[in-house]
This record gives sequence, C-alpha cells and structure tokens, in this order.
Amino acid sequence: MNKLAKYRVLLCGVFSPPAALVLYALIYGILTRFSQDLEKDWLFRLSLATLGMILPFLLTLVLAWRDSRRQALFLSGKIGLAIACLSLALVWKPAEDGIQRWKQSRNQAMRNVVAPSFETLDLDGKTQRLADHRGDVVLVNIWATWCGPCRAEMPRLDRLYQSRKNQRFIVFGLSNEDAATQRAFLKEIPVSYPLLTVRGNIPDLYRDIARYPAIFLIDRNGQLQPAPGPDQPFEALRSAVDQLLATGPA
Repeated sequence: MNKLAKYRVLLCGVFSPPAALVLYALIYGILTRFSQDLEKDWLFRLSLATLGMILPFLLTLVLAWRDSRRQALFLSGKIGLAIACLSLALVWKPAEDGIQRWKQSRNQAMRNVVAPSFETLDLDGKTQRLADHRGDVVLVNIWATWCGPCRAEMPRLDRLYQSRKNQRFIVFGLSNEDAATQRAFLKEIPVSYPLLTVRGNIPDLYRDIARYPAIFLIDRNGQLQPAPGPDQPFEALRSAVDQLLATGPA
C-alpha cells in the first residue's frame, strides 16, 4: 500500500465535517432556487440537504472498511474515522431547525384556538399584556434586527397599523434581542407600534421560531387565526387583517 493510500482514511475523515457543511449549503441552495413553493416544500429541501451531509462520513466509512478487509486498520485510519463522526454530529443542527420549523408552521396554521397570553415590557418599560386587547385585532410580528425580510416588512406593518389603529387594530413587534439593540435599529427604521422585549412571560408559541419574520394573527375574540407566510405578498396579510377587522367579537 503506497503512502497516500495509507493515509486516505485520515484525509477523508479530516475533510468530512467541512465537506458536510458545503454539501448542505449547495443542495439546499439549489433546491431553494428551483422551488415552486418555498412554504410547502421546505421539509423536502431540508431533508435532502441533511441527507447530503452524511455522504462524507459514508465515504470515509467505506474506505475504512476496505482497508480493514485488506489488513488491520492503521491508527491514522481510526483517527480519520473518528473525525468523520463529527460530520454526523453536525446533522443535529438542521434536524433541530426542522423541528422548530415544523412547530412554527403548525402554530401559525392554528385556527379558532385561544392565543396564549403574554405579559412583557416594551422598549419604554411599559408593561404590555395581550389580555388588555380583548376586542382588538392583534398582529404579533416576530422579528430580528439582522433579518433582511424583517427590515423590508416593518415599514409596511407600520403603515398598516397607522391606517387601521382607529378600528381597534394593534401591532406588537417581538424580538429576543435586548432593548438597546432594538433602539439602535429604530434610529435606522423607525416604527410607531410597540416593540416588545422578552423580559416577561412569553409562551413558547411565540418563541418556537425557525424562520423570520413570523406573524401571528389574533381575532377580536382572542383566538389565533392563520397568517400568510413571508413568501406571500404583503397584500395577503393586509387582506387577512381587514377580514378580521370586519368581524365583530362573538
């Protein structure tokens, strides 16, 4: 066995973790580019990209198995195989994201279910309670300062709030970032609706978020209603809000 063949399992193992990350990004990116409906096929794209991450480990395992069949596996091969196992550990992150994304999709599709109440502080230190807005239509926008789509959406949300607040419509922006970070963001993109911190009681429904921005709609009876996803035009959200505003409390 030549020198290169002697260390091929080690080399393959060393490159397995970065190769797994590259394959994930490549497969997910290609599938996303050619997707016809990002909201419907996210699980297929995520699953296929995650399976792609396992290929470098499988290649290392095959090479190690072939070497062990020919003769005892060298120490370098055992080290390479151990390193390759790290690529399997990397699979946990997209798997965890998938679980979070599934929870988010399930939660945002809820209809006629009582919205979990929250109580927390806004950026001015004022306590904001969902229970205080019974009879209002409430839009809860889960956002982050680093989220590009959030930046594009928030001025539209603010105009929607300004034009319909007299109809008992309220928008809450909820971020898990600290108040100072949010205030700095407001200097760049100002909005007039309350921005909330998580310094209070925030149920998991509003925390199990894998994809930003996320919107929850709550009708005048305090019940969750399906909200359009971020891939849909903003007009779909405006229409959903108007339908809820046109319906009085039971």
